[in-house]
Amino acid sequence: MPFRGGGFALRPNRLAGVAGLLALVGLWQLGSSRGWISALMAPAPSEVLQALWAIAADGTLAVHLAASLGRIGAGWALGTLAGLAVGLAMGMFSLARAAGLPVVSALFPIPKIALLPLLILWFGIGEPSKIATIALGTFFPTVIATFSGVDTVPRSLIRMAQSFGVPPARIVWAIVLPGALPGILAGFRITASIALILVVAAEMIGAEHGIGAFILQTGNLMRTDQLLAGVLVLSALGLLVAAALTWAERVLLRWR
Repeated sequence: MPFRGGGFALRPNRLAGVAGLLALVGLWQLGSSRGWISALMAPAPSEVLQALWAIAADGTLAVHLAASLGRIGAGWALGTLAGLAVGLAMGMFSLARAAGLPVVSALFPIPKIALLPLLILWFGIGEPSKIATIALGTFFPTVIATFSGVDTVPRSLIRMAQSFGVPPARIVWAIVLPGALPGILAGFRITASIALILVVAAEMIGAEHGIGAFILQTGNLMRTDQLLAGVLVLSALGLLVAAALTWAERVLLRWR
């Protein structure tokens, strides 16, 4: 009899994903060429690629992409480092959990882009307000993912290490962090997407350069081919971030 204990093991199938994406693009191209889709509302994929090549060739894409990546990198790093510190404290110390959980629960549901006008008043219209918006957006999910990951670490392992006199710092490094790492990396997937969303929204409100500002400018000019080229760049960024996190999971979670 065939073995039935597969345990819902997922098998990668890259061809299916590529085929689905190509089918979607093919239908879009067919609809545009037949006139079923308005060229103004949704230009054909070929026109979008031509627009993308044009803004890449004249340096426009590099300027806007560099501005967005700088904001994402700074905001995500600040929010992640602070979230890891607070999340670990809430996961390991009862007082930190009791004091921090109500605050996190109260502030996490607030849309962070709604705080951008207030952050502009505090930090000005320049880069600090945009970076602070991204940092706030990534901080709270990182806190939740971190202390939830710590909660999944078997307490029996920690008690065993304590019974053998292992120093607390060593317990955190060798037991708590590896056990919580799957949950933390899953949180990184969420916060990376949040950072990408927030940088676009922040740039649309007040920025001269950036992918969000570029999309807003082209939308106001009804250059929908360039607008969709900007959206395509955002999609590519999301795929690159997902691929990087997948690689990190393979390297850091080889012990599973």
